[in-house]
Amino acid sequence: MDETSRAVVYTRSGGPEVLTLVERDVRDPGPGEVAIWVHRSGVNPTDWKSRQGGGPSAVSGARVPGQDGAGVVAAVGAGVERSLIGQRVWIWEAAHERADGTAQELAVVPARQVVPLPVDASFDLGASLGIPFMTAHRCLTVHEEGPLRLGPGALAGRFVLVAGGAGAVGNAAIQLARWSDATVITTVSSDVKARLATAAGADHIINYKRQDVVSEVRKISPSGIDSIVEVSPAANAQIDATILAQNGSVAIYAAEGGAVLSAPVFPLMVPNGRWQFVFIYTAPSPAKAQAVDDIAAAVDAASVNVGSEAGLPLHHFPLDRTHDAHTAVEHSAVGKVLIDVRD
Repeated sequence: MDETSRAVVYTRSGGPEVLTLVERDVRDPGPGEVAIWVHRSGVNPTDWKSRQGGGPSAVSGARVPGQDGAGVVAAVGAGVERSLIGQRVWIWEAAHERADGTAQELAVVPARQVVPLPVDASFDLGASLGIPFMTAHRCLTVHEEGPLRLGPGALAGRFVLVAGGAGAVGNAAIQLARWSDATVITTVSSDVKARLATAAGADHIINYKRQDVVSEVRKISPSGIDSIVEVSPAANAQIDATILAQNGSVAIYAAEGGAVLSAPVFPLMVPNGRWQFVFIYTAPSPAKAQAVDDIAAAVDAASVNVGSEAGLPLHHFPLDRTHDAHTAVEHSAVGKVLIDVRD
């Protein structure tokens, strides 16, 4: 491809000031690759953590951040169906162990990491799917008794507790659990976040600042919670152990700044409780493939969405303010941070 495009790069670890907007040549997609005109790039916590030097991988030379995105296929490499050209797609894990993320106008990524995006699904939604929804899917499918995949009826009869239902992963977990017919309970810290969790589809909201979580959960499900999607394991370990149902699972996807987890052993032994740590980048390949398939099915069914009406406010930044987008995520902006790469 005889093209140049704008890209945000960094060549050293550090704060958001190391991010620089440059114009650079775009390489042709190689075998098994596609080039995509990126319209939206999603920002996740691992983006700024990787930039600071604490992420899952290190790539020498200039690196473009951004795991998630959405856009239109511009060209394909050898072995890739040419019918993909012109298709709208969403992208996942573009920058994992690679230097070519989505914070650029024209990104080259492996074809297996692009998924068709229906015409009635926005680029905002497409760029919000990857890491948050795949993480949520993994959290909801590690139970002793399954299911391995999500969809209508998959969680029927199950009680799911999502800790922190107003966050990006929490919102995705609520939407996917609701789509799969679970009874969804979530904990929040404010009335504003309660409204967002309700918009996402949660059946029951518990404000842990004002209510006793254990007693409120017991009112809803006397036999306990089947699956807990946990964002604050160190703070909630005792609560989780107390409310876990027989053979229940606690899926932990956040580290709370390095806090040490201390769990009560016997109360977890009795119900044969399962504690599962989740880091989607290193999750088993079959689990990730199933997550992508199920998320695509949910999008096709118009069963997931983003924006305030879906409980996930959107915060848009232009490409030349990618540093501000990173800062917003680092400072725990409520909702989803997106970079508007193209109109």
